[in-house]
Amino acid sequence: MVTCLLAGLLSSAMAQAAGVPSQVTATASNSVTVFYYTKTSNWSRYLIHYAPTGGAWTTVPGVAMEAACTDWVKRTIDLGTATGLAATFNNGSGTWDNNGGNNYALGTGTITVKDGVIAHSDPCGDGGTTPSPTPGTQATVFYSTRTVGWSTVNLHWQPAGGAWTTPPGTGMEAACPGWFKRTVDLGTATGWTATFNNGSGTWDNNNGSNYALRAGVSTVKDRVVTANAADPCAGYQPDTTAPSTPTGVAASADGVAVVLMWEPSTDNVGVTGYQITRTGGSRGTVVANTGSTVYSDANLEPNTRYAYTVRALDAAGNVSAASATASATTGEAPPVADATAPIGTDPRKDPIYFVLTARFNDGDSSNNRGGSQHVRSGNAANDDPMFRGDFKGLIQKLDYIKGLGFSAVWITPVVLNRSDYDYHGYHGWDFYRVDPRLESAGASYQDLINAAHAKGMKIYQDVVYNHSSRWGAEGLFTPTVYGVRDNQWSWYYDAKQEGFEYDGLTVDPASGKSYYNGDLWSTTEPAGNTCLNWGRPTGAFSPEGYTIYNCQWPSPTSGMFPKQYYHNCWLGNWEGEDSRSCWLHDDLADLNTESAVVQNYLIGAYNKYIDMGVDGFRVDTAVHVSRVMWNRHFLPAIYERVTRTWGADKAANFFVFGEVGAFVNDKWNRGSVNHSAQFFTWKDRQEYSADDATAVLEGYNHENNLGTGNQPTSTNAFLNGNSYHAPDHSRFSGMNIIDMRMHMNFGSAQNAFWNGKDSDDSTNDATYNVVYVDSHDYGPNKSGERYTGGTDAWAENMSLMWTFRGIPTLYYGSEIEFQAGKRIDCGPTCPLATTGRAYYGDHVAGSVTASDFGVVSSASGQVADTLQQPLAQHLQRLNQIRRAVPALQMGQYSTEGISGEMAFKRRYTDAASGVDSFALVTVTGSATYTGIPNGTYVDAVTGDRRTVTNGTLSVAAPGKGNLRVYVLDLGGANAAPGRIGTPGPYLK
Repeated sequence: MVTCLLAGLLSSAMAQAAGVPSQVTATASNSVTVFYYTKTSNWSRYLIHYAPTGGAWTTVPGVAMEAACTDWVKRTIDLGTATGLAATFNNGSGTWDNNGGNNYALGTGTITVKDGVIAHSDPCGDGGTTPSPTPGTQATVFYSTRTVGWSTVNLHWQPAGGAWTTPPGTGMEAACPGWFKRTVDLGTATGWTATFNNGSGTWDNNNGSNYALRAGVSTVKDRVVTANAADPCAGYQPDTTAPSTPTGVAASADGVAVVLMWEPSTDNVGVTGYQITRTGGSRGTVVANTGSTVYSDANLEPNTRYAYTVRALDAAGNVSAASATASATTGEAPPVADATAPIGTDPRKDPIYFVLTARFNDGDSSNNRGGSQHVRSGNAANDDPMFRGDFKGLIQKLDYIKGLGFSAVWITPVVLNRSDYDYHGYHGWDFYRVDPRLESAGASYQDLINAAHAKGMKIYQDVVYNHSSRWGAEGLFTPTVYGVRDNQWSWYYDAKQEGFEYDGLTVDPASGKSYYNGDLWSTTEPAGNTCLNWGRPTGAFSPEGYTIYNCQWPSPTSGMFPKQYYHNCWLGNWEGEDSRSCWLHDDLADLNTESAVVQNYLIGAYNKYIDMGVDGFRVDTAVHVSRVMWNRHFLPAIYERVTRTWGADKAANFFVFGEVGAFVNDKWNRGSVNHSAQFFTWKDRQEYSADDATAVLEGYNHENNLGTGNQPTSTNAFLNGNSYHAPDHSRFSGMNIIDMRMHMNFGSAQNAFWNGKDSDDSTNDATYNVVYVDSHDYGPNKSGERYTGGTDAWAENMSLMWTFRGIPTLYYGSEIEFQAGKRIDCGPTCPLATTGRAYYGDHVAGSVTASDFGVVSSASGQVADTLQQPLAQHLQRLNQIRRAVPALQMGQYSTEGISGEMAFKRRYTDAASGVDSFALVTVTGSATYTGIPNGTYVDAVTGDRRTVTNGTLSVAAPGKGNLRVYVLDLGGANAAPGRIGTPGPYLK
């Protein structure tokens, strides 16, 4: 699979390295040279059809490209005053590569397009900027890509005493699997300095020190330089073997989209991707690329038959034969809004409001559904169906959330669920379909994303990779269970209705149920059944006294679930290896995430939501998937898709944060590194076997043997004295985390503060931690109740979260202490109205308009009363202060030289934007700061001004829940903002 890591993972310290820009970009120019890879297309002609930004398209089919070097053609285009262009490629005879219908967004400078992947590189020469010393000493460098996963490598270099190449440097050639190579002429120099990048904004500059190389052959592997090295590709025979032909290709239409699936191909080295060829419709033949075995082809013509073939590719450019053709006919085009791009700003700027969509606000009662447990749960008696809130209701109250000051909304999973009690979204049945119980006419999921973006707000989608519903995953595997419509069970099993398809919303006319199950069971043993003892009585009985049969309920140990798709055991040890490889619960069928078929099903599903423009993913049960699989497959696939669809800048700030359920108070989860939250923020430190099932065991055992004392450490969250330093994200996995340690220790704010601090050196960058007090699962100390510490304690918690490192997050209703002390979840054994997942809509009834974040211009009805509650007003002002002080959003921190219970200093600097923000914070108690910069400090809460001349500032205790934020006034754009907002119930 082609991978593209998060832009900036390796580039954080690059500003310290001579010759390396603060961000990888093409050379400033009014022209672009586009190279297009030919080996996998093998056309007789190549044309580029393009439009400069703001300009007109060329006449179809475009202009011819010229031969550049083996396997590449090129075209240099004068852009005039444009800063880039949109482009497609074709063979002049009706076959097009238009990036899956998205066109290619290209900038300036030298750009490659290879199998759907864009990079800044010159694959045929020196980029026109190689230093020109006197011909003489030769140097060859090999760069290993096995742990970085790059498909393009540039060498940016400088001979001793000479000039640097122009970024991004000189393209390197693939030498053998896992290695790229480049030979340079040093002239009279005997040494040289080098950095490497992937042409898409990711740099390896040896942590800001650059690589010091000598003449002769050198290798650079995982930051280790070997001089006078042996050729790592010696004896390598070029790979000329094509992958196997894809089989099992199937196409299904959904409106004007077609979803294509197939079985993975095999290769002697490894399959890197697939090439899809589509015919049909008025657009001719279209070629597209994907790294998955699932491809979604959207925005097609209605009522049109399309045919598809698939070829497999490998890293050497070998292409399999075409698969058998699969066809599908599209239907009518639904009235769905076009996707809007992710906002793409630093996620640390955005406080998060977390909602259970189905329980937040009801905008359309026609999609309310109670499910099979409606009466038993007691919900019917309260006229409170489990599916009640929806996207329409959330859209209606975005101004409420914005008015509180939140600029990101985390919503529970949106995929179609299937279980007896599935309103929460974590029992996914069809991962490719949005649950209709959440959508309405004019209020689709796409409409929600677009509406949020129009208000400057982000949408973080909850996603699940670990498990599906107990009934399997539609399009992957769905088991058939034993059932019988006899005098005991006819009430439970619905008669099968040919042509009726479960969608959670539509009512089966025969049974009168929206939770129809007639497609899930059979009395006759189905062909190919693998479940043991089909239909035989077990000897057990249901609570009603009814006979229980073998294979009647989904189980991992009955043989019902093939190992290709699901793990086949029950979890026994939450801190053992089986927490990754076994079922947590019978409603959570544990997917075999080491299987390529499962990986591609999940990757293809979540690509759909990336393409819709979501701003990030909250990853449910992340700890129950091996870190090796996150690093090897799922995280690279996320960032590759965001980069491909929306560009590297958006990918750099696409926010992925995982739930690593370490529900303990200590730094490491009962001593197990594999089950600790911070562990998942790091890349793997060594290579494991190519076989994924073997690799996850190797990774588990390796890290388990190293233990807690041999884990990597980081200073990314900490100031160096009073100075901000460029963070080192070179070993960042791509997954941030929910701060489980602070969450568990919020018995008091002070306890959470000190425990959080203690874990920050083991987290790659704790300034990205998602911090909350309670959630839809637990309260502090793994309490089963919503937080019940009282209003003053809540105010103190909020004051800490909104000023300390990390991203403050609030579970819906906490702004009014909604359902305080209530049991968070009891399943269908009690009414939802009595739990922490109660319906919130009554509290936001009425109208509300936000003129800015934390600023409400008008409100009426119950929502106006809600916004007047003390914690709601506290939040508004906290959000106003945090948005005005960059140090509180993105700054590193320190407690050095500071006395006080919850006192710290924070700083954030960014030379590119001219930001320098330094703040002193104390929550509740007094504090004294020593060794701080002299100057004038202004408190953002009171406006109090202090002039420091001796490096010391003392602050009196502001009181419970109150705080002081003294901002250093540096003048100009970095002047202290003064008092922000008006005094409230706590901030005064």
